[in-house]
Amino acid sequence: MRLLDLSSPIDAGFWEPDPVVHTVMSAAEGARHMASEMKEHFGLDFPVETLPGGEFLTNDTVTLTTHTGTHVDAPSHYGTASYGQARHIDQMPLDWFHRPALVVDVRDVGTGTIGAERLKEGFDRIGRTPDELDIVILHTGASAYVGTPRYFTEFAGLDRSGITYLLDLGVRVIGTDAFSLDAPFTHIIDAYRRTGDPDVLWPAHFAGREREYCQIERLAHLDELPAPHGFHLTCFPVKLAGGGAGWARAVAMIED
Repeated sequence: MRLLDLSSPIDAGFWEPDPVVHTVMSAAEGARHMASEMKEHFGLDFPVETLPGGEFLTNDTVTLTTHTGTHVDAPSHYGTASYGQARHIDQMPLDWFHRPALVVDVRDVGTGTIGAERLKEGFDRIGRTPDELDIVILHTGASAYVGTPRYFTEFAGLDRSGITYLLDLGVRVIGTDAFSLDAPFTHIIDAYRRTGDPDVLWPAHFAGREREYCQIERLAHLDELPAPHGFHLTCFPVKLAGGGAGWARAVAMIED
């Protein structure tokens, strides 16, 4: 079995709408911090030279949103649910996140929306329609722009017909290599101005108020998969209590 990392990194050097702040306490700074803690809490003079090389341990402090890097959106992220209490990320069943997966190549769509008919065409092309609880992944091509402003403005997302079709099939985890499972913000606002139709406003996310499902956003390396199906995706989210999302290391498990 071969493991393929399908995750995009959390990188403070990337351009993000909500910038990542990453500070590192060096091993030497860790030693000085430990000496200070020893003095404050135990009244012990603790020369840093006591430690090998005058160093202790490093530590990282990171400030970021739960939607930075590859992550899983929980039902509670979408707003008040009509079906009952929406679950947080730490409450979701683990078996949703270790499942057979299918990739639909929608790179030809460009920036815009993906409807049910386009998804059906994609499944026909790969010769497989998802079974209940299979994970479906959209390959929009957006991951080529990760780390740049373009990543947040040039991709395709699901429209109302697309998300309804997948949920009707019993899919409960839907992934994308884009910033969002919905179309870009500017595309959505332009469509609303043009049509006045509220159904064009974030249909993929708002569908989660009516039916329980999760999204995996900001995947990567989909073009390195040897086939569009025939592999398992593992994408367990971090167990953040009460969280509307959790970071995930998404890994394809490919049989040789």
